[in-house]
Amino acid sequence: MPKAPALEYEVGNRSVRLSSPDKIYFPERGFTKQDVFEYYLAVSEPMLRYMRDRPTMLQRFPDGIGGEMFFQKRVPARGVPDWITTAEIKFPSGRKADELCPKEPGALLWAAQMGTVVYHPWPVRAPATENPDELRIDLDPQPGTDFADAVKVAGLARTVLDDAGLVGFPKTSGGRGIHIYVRIKPDWTFVEARRAAIAFARELERRDPKLITTAWWKEERGEQVFIDYNQMARDRTIAAPYSLRANPRATVSTPVTWEELTQVEPNDFDLRTVPPRLAEVGDLYAGMDDVRHDLGTLLEWWDRDERDRKLGEMPYPPDYPKMPGEPMRVQPSRAKDPVEQADG
Repeated sequence: MPKAPALEYEVGNRSVRLSSPDKIYFPERGFTKQDVFEYYLAVSEPMLRYMRDRPTMLQRFPDGIGGEMFFQKRVPARGVPDWITTAEIKFPSGRKADELCPKEPGALLWAAQMGTVVYHPWPVRAPATENPDELRIDLDPQPGTDFADAVKVAGLARTVLDDAGLVGFPKTSGGRGIHIYVRIKPDWTFVEARRAAIAFARELERRDPKLITTAWWKEERGEQVFIDYNQMARDRTIAAPYSLRANPRATVSTPVTWEELTQVEPNDFDLRTVPPRLAEVGDLYAGMDDVRHDLGTLLEWWDRDERDRKLGEMPYPPDYPKMPGEPMRVQPSRAKDPVEQADG
């Protein structure tokens, strides 16, 4: 069968070419590359409102989700339209890269043409790429728990946010989890924002220690919902609002209201259902930038925990250099006696 001819789309004031439009990207549901492209065209306005000026890692599947996958952190030096914009970011290793930093809807569609299924923006905006402008709270159900458990934790998280004087915006992760975004002033470093996330997670855990855990090591989590504080570490990202997820159903990480959380399931939101939902309810994140919050209360909680409960830093992801004040980064069941380790 001959290949379908390439198509041209007008996206804003750009013309974006779509090659191989009939290539199957989601085999279980028969969704093609054109379906993916046109989905992102349909949601490009609210998605760009959120992603504008954010350095973004691209999760690419040039042959669909059943084929090879790779994460693209650097925009190629050649073969890229001159209107594609980038921003320089710095990795934990100290190395730097120029990542896609969209300023117009055509950039999102250019990435879709390149086989991008999932968009992973940083919690910063250019040019202040060293200072997060949002706090990300990741509720991650562990084996034996599910979306309903994450919903229970989200309700409690909303109360803790209220106590800290913060307003959160929830969304489904596209899987079993829930993400909550809080817009903050870009006045803090990644280390400080991560400490705020840890302080929030610890307070949340104290409210329901049977259901909630902050344990970094999987062997210590049990059947609980993990609050992944390391999502606020440098170079850690989560799927953007309205981004597809690379699973057989082509689900979407979808903004929802707090009230909706108790009524929906992750599979309610996918490539086919989100565009008409968006047309009906509008962009639930449209007001997120109206208020930029202060992290002062959460950082006071961090200081309190350090002073009164002797709780300090927690482990960073394994690819990070050793960070100041960090405890041993080794699985507890494999750890040597601390005295022996200190003696070398």
